[in-house]
Amino acid sequence: MSTIINIISWVFQVYEFLILIRVLLSWINVNPYRPAIDHPLVRILYRITDPVLEPLRRIIPPIGGAIDISPVVALLLLEVLRQIVIRVLLGL
Repeated sequence: MSTIINIISWVFQVYEFLILIRVLLSWINVNPYRPAIDHPLVRILYRITDPVLEPLRRIIPPIGGAIDISPVVALLLLEVLRQIVIRVLLGL
């Protein structure tokens, strides 16, 4: 059971890391409607993280019209979800 928990925890951590990479890439972005670097890996990163970030962006408006806090909310929600999943698995 601990192997499954470790794998699940690792998957959550990798996904959180991918969101952090996307945030860092957005800091060097001149056009917010287009990825900063038009590279296949960046497109894959956006494709992987969009399913979590896009719904949050529809719910949470940018602060001051420019600062997107959806990645912060996503990271918090992912961490809470990870803790819930691990506790449920430990209870089995």
